[in-house]
Amino acid sequence: MIERANAVLVLEDGTTFHGKAIGKIGKTAGELAFNTGMTGYQEVFTDPSYLGQLVIMTSPHIGNYGTTSAESESDKIQCAGIIVKKFSDVASRDISDLSLQDFLIKDNKVGISDIDTRALVRYIRSKGAMNAIISSNEDDSIEDLVEELKNVPSMEGLELASKVSTKEAYISSSSTGKSHYKVALLDFGSKKSIATCLNDRDCEVKIFPMNSSLDELLAYEPDGFMLSNGPGDPAVMTSSHQLVKEIIDTDIPVFGICMGHQIIAASQGLETEKMHQGHRGLNHPVLNHKTGKGEITSQNHGFVVSRVSAEDNENIEITHSHLNDNTVAGIALKNKLVFSVQYHPESSAGPHDSRYLFDDFVTNMDTFKQS
Repeated sequence: MIERANAVLVLEDGTTFHGKAIGKIGKTAGELAFNTGMTGYQEVFTDPSYLGQLVIMTSPHIGNYGTTSAESESDKIQCAGIIVKKFSDVASRDISDLSLQDFLIKDNKVGISDIDTRALVRYIRSKGAMNAIISSNEDDSIEDLVEELKNVPSMEGLELASKVSTKEAYISSSSTGKSHYKVALLDFGSKKSIATCLNDRDCEVKIFPMNSSLDELLAYEPDGFMLSNGPGDPAVMTSSHQLVKEIIDTDIPVFGICMGHQIIAASQGLETEKMHQGHRGLNHPVLNHKTGKGEITSQNHGFVVSRVSAEDNENIEITHSHLNDNTVAGIALKNKLVFSVQYHPESSAGPHDSRYLFDDFVTNMDTFKQS
């Protein structure tokens, strides 16, 4: 058994958990967020939507199957830090490239293990999302860490998407050998799996920086627009609200996921709200109001579209609802080929119940091309 240095997790209200260091020795801070997935820790840690967050994995054993490059959702670990109960130094899969410990070291990420994650999650479920700091530095006192936390910004009002959006446009080619559709993907922090799901449906995808102009997007002559997931508070992204409004006004089909869903809503005058502790995991039940069917979905968000503002807008149809708390999980514009969901139909890791949404998007592109 490997001897690990001591580490401490301090919450902004002074609550303290003592454990062992994983990853790099050092210090990191961010908003606490818990993920209930039993698998898929690598996909979670590399999801750009987790930028600025300390991710608590509720599954008790993390790291046991190592990591492999094929399962990263971006080019590096994106979350600010990692919090687990039992951490495995052993990578049991033959296809593993690196152990999780080596993966954390490679990306200079700090984490903590051997704490009671159940107690921590119950605490923030009761108190609500809050900032915290992890330190494995020997000379950091609890008092000093509490003081440092006062300078960590709240996620509410924080724009983070520009930190993870691509700087240069690039193309992800169709994987079927056919390119029947061209999709312009506006990157707010997109998971790789979104482009892959489109590539598997005869789509060439061009991934654009989030600050691209409408003229730059239209020069690609897309058959549809994809608006990706991403981190931070959607309410403060006013230039993106305007761009997406202009995109929708072209009448070209639009599909939004997570942050993209929130930006579509904001572009139509709807409001978004900070959640008490967010939805993150692979087992969230959603009702499709059009079909009456339930879906088990993968989710990762700390903000939602206001149900009141959606119901008050005559051009908005609420298409999906979260069955645990009745939050808005999907909308469509009644007079446009535009729809979006608050969850992740590309679902890596996670259930594939919602992959049909990509087929619906392709159907909308067919409708547009034939019009």
